[in-house]
Amino acid sequence: MDDGKPTGPQAKWWSRPTAARPGRDEPQDAQPESPAPTDHPPAPAPAEGPRPTDTAAHPAAPASTPAPGQDPHSSLPVGPPLHEPDAYSTPPYGGPGPWAPAPPVQRPTPAHGTPVPPQAAPAPQPQATSVPPQAAPLPQPQAASIPPQAPQPSSQWLQYDPWGAPGQPLTQVGPPAGSEPGRRKNRRGGAFAGMLLLALVASGIGGGVGAYVERTGGLTTVELPQASHDNGDRAPESVAGIAASALPSVVTLHVSGTAESGTGTGFVLDGRGHILTNNHVVAPAGSSGDITVTFSTGETAAAELVGKDSGYDLAVVRVKGVLGLKPLPLGNSDNVQVGDPVVAIGAPFDLSNTVTSGIISAKQRPITAGGEKGDGSDISYVDALQTDAPINPGNSGGPLVDTQAHVIGINSAIRAADSGRGAERGGQSGSIGLGFAIPINQGKRVAEELINTGKATHPVIGVTLDMKFTGDGAKVGTKGAGDGPAVTKDGPAAKAGIRSGDVITEVQGQRVHSGEELIVKIRAHRPGDRLELRLTRGGKEMSVTLTLGSASGT
Repeated sequence: MDDGKPTGPQAKWWSRPTAARPGRDEPQDAQPESPAPTDHPPAPAPAEGPRPTDTAAHPAAPASTPAPGQDPHSSLPVGPPLHEPDAYSTPPYGGPGPWAPAPPVQRPTPAHGTPVPPQAAPAPQPQATSVPPQAAPLPQPQAASIPPQAPQPSSQWLQYDPWGAPGQPLTQVGPPAGSEPGRRKNRRGGAFAGMLLLALVASGIGGGVGAYVERTGGLTTVELPQASHDNGDRAPESVAGIAASALPSVVTLHVSGTAESGTGTGFVLDGRGHILTNNHVVAPAGSSGDITVTFSTGETAAAELVGKDSGYDLAVVRVKGVLGLKPLPLGNSDNVQVGDPVVAIGAPFDLSNTVTSGIISAKQRPITAGGEKGDGSDISYVDALQTDAPINPGNSGGPLVDTQAHVIGINSAIRAADSGRGAERGGQSGSIGLGFAIPINQGKRVAEELINTGKATHPVIGVTLDMKFTGDGAKVGTKGAGDGPAVTKDGPAAKAGIRSGDVITEVQGQRVHSGEELIVKIRAHRPGDRLELRLTRGGKEMSVTLTLGSASGT
């Protein structure tokens, strides 16, 4: 449709006109022609004659009042619809139909006020009344009912118009023509801003995750590194190795009597069930009390008293019917040197199998313990080994072992900070690093005598000492027991020439400062041992040699 000349059979579109808009080039008085009847096809037009164009003007129709249901802006009569609705929404209303004369093409104003280029007024052409007989009729669509509608908004026309003038720009929603570069630029800027925002968010999340990982070590459950399980072997000379070797031979004793009870420690001497401990541990049992032995495995057995000696503060008990006993090897206390490492094992405050370690702080410490009876019969005199290994009440009777797990002493006493009397003499303070043990050489001899005879013997020199003497040394008294002589007749001291009033100052080259120290030094030896003594008589010093006698212990 470029010059208004007919080129063959041509279909017409039925278009609903809208109110005239400013700036249109069509005539203001143009009215759409009345459509042909809808129930009969149009008559064929003669072959000759000019072909009417789509833009032919029609004479004005007489004004009339619209019927009910009729569009007031349309001259179409109310009746059945011309055709079915187009399922594919072909603009504006459906497929073509040869029976509808076309009104002038309606050109909507483009969006945003874009001016429409002026066009020449179409040439008037006669109304087409027929179609050449040789032309095949187009398919007849079924009539569809078009309900009366109110004028559609202008956005209905913002679509592509296939009958627009050649070169007419497409009508579309958006910015005016010529603004496309700006839109692309804005799109690029928006994309860049979005990417920048995404990068900032990602960096923030990454920083937060990194800080969390740094503080917690990861996003999963924390599992701390740990050394693998070993086989438990330790060097035999280490504290753990010593304890592993000695503990099976150490026992805890629970003693109860009619008036009191107590707890102490002991260790196995042989496979026959003999156990060595302190006398003050078993003393509460008396002659009819109970003694229970608990081994390191937790097994218990009843024990009976074999023998005891208060002067040495040692006792032996025995368990029967117990198999698999492991004796603890005995060392030699004469070989001990100051500074040697030692381990103490016991049950302080009834805490069984307690192990502490330290060193030998001193040797030949003269100490006394006991004395609760007041007559001195329960006082023990010990030429002790001093250690700083912690010893507390309940450790009494336990072994003090060397690095070979050999017994070198029997833990017996401590120096308490409160009164200086020690735990076994009423003090209950804890260890202050001043513990004392009976040398095992002395303990071995006493234990053998207690097992073999039930009693221990004491070495004696046959004198009565003046325990009130305040000078340096041990002074021989003027009277003995029952107002007898201070020097026993035909005793070791009498045979060596010692007299009443002499002051003994040394025993085997070791200085003696009191009567207690002299007793300790003498009891550190066996009966029958020869000793050299130094003494003063009338201001003169002299030396004597004697052989120790023997007395029965209690």
